[in-house]
Amino acid sequence: MKNYLREIEISGVILMLIGCISYRFLQQQWGIYACSIGLILWVIEVVYKAFNWKKYERDNKQNIIMMLFVIVMLFTLILSK
Repeated sequence: MKNYLREIEISGVILMLIGCISYRFLQQQWGIYACSIGLILWVIEVVYKAFNWKKYERDNKQNIIMMLFVIVMLFTLILSK
């Protein structure tokens, strides 16, 4: 699994990006599914790295910061409506 972590992470991010763009700007319903699959792949990678904290400590700290940033962005979007 550790050999494929980078590929899983990149695949998840690309699928999330494609899904978000297709749903938001092209109004395609399949974008939700692409984004969901990408999110699931990204979560698998994050959980694996979390269980191996010592080995991926730097990546885990970056993931925590990224998750906090995304949560703050979501709250601002929700509260701005």
